[in-house]
Amino acid sequence: MGSIGVLLVAQTMPYLEQELDKRYKLFRIWDFPQKAQLISQHAASIRAVVGNSSGGADAELIEALPKLEIVSSFSVGVDKIDLEKCKEKGIRVTNTPDVLTEEVADLTIGLILALLRRICECDRYVRSGKWKQGDYKLTTKFSGKTVGIIGLGRIGTAIAKRAEGFNCPICYYTRTEKRESKYKYYPSVVELASNCQILVVACPLTEETHHIINREVINALGPKGYLINIGRGKHVDEPELVSALLEGRLGGAGIDVFENEPHVPEELFGLENVVLLPHVGSGTVETRTAMADLVLGNLEAHFLGKPLLTPLV
Repeated sequence: MGSIGVLLVAQTMPYLEQELDKRYKLFRIWDFPQKAQLISQHAASIRAVVGNSSGGADAELIEALPKLEIVSSFSVGVDKIDLEKCKEKGIRVTNTPDVLTEEVADLTIGLILALLRRICECDRYVRSGKWKQGDYKLTTKFSGKTVGIIGLGRIGTAIAKRAEGFNCPICYYTRTEKRESKYKYYPSVVELASNCQILVVACPLTEETHHIINREVINALGPKGYLINIGRGKHVDEPELVSALLEGRLGGAGIDVFENEPHVPEELFGLENVVLLPHVGSGTVETRTAMADLVLGNLEAHFLGKPLLTPLV
């Protein structure tokens, strides 16, 4: 398959890039400062695009690659891929579900604990020598707090199971109620936010969920509430979040994803009641390797005429 052209549109882990380079004729988009040069010279040989949560295949790129057969994303989210255009042109799309579910759920619990128990601030307190001047101030407990989850899919469900271990009542919002679920359902995000103390965003990014966390939702969560976002940055109206934290209208926030990564609002840097992570929900060697293997497995299956491992389109 060494003659098959594969376009890598986003920086990814070295293992995946090296394996793609071994198996295919790999084109790295960053090697072509002018995209027009890439298209004019290689469009006819590119049959696959590999991306991730930060880069995929929009309508313009899809139209420019007449031989494109498959887009394989090194992520669960596929909001960077024009799925309708792919369906229209018969282009297959795959992602990497399941293999990162446990990792993201684990990190979510860690983020909640770090936020409520001020673990990062406590660490700085010890390192600075301030402990010699007196004990760190009291924090707040996680156990027993009501956790509301937006999106009760694989990741949302895994988070719920872990939170149950802390004796947390669970409630959720999805577009339609999951009749088989034992958790309490609320028909709107505002109602969910009004009835929980910790609100976790764990849904896919779509037109409907863009800025699903807005001023109304933040105010409903309130000054004793905590927002956790491990979904996508664009789920949250970031300026509204910043103003709520600065004004004390929200108790705190644990954030792994941002609207314009890697840019983060500088107003957050000086706040003790936020924990900021660099989009590392699935960021372990084990999980990222499994994700890479799934990308490679989907490409291999496609080009050998076998069933895709995780077909989305």
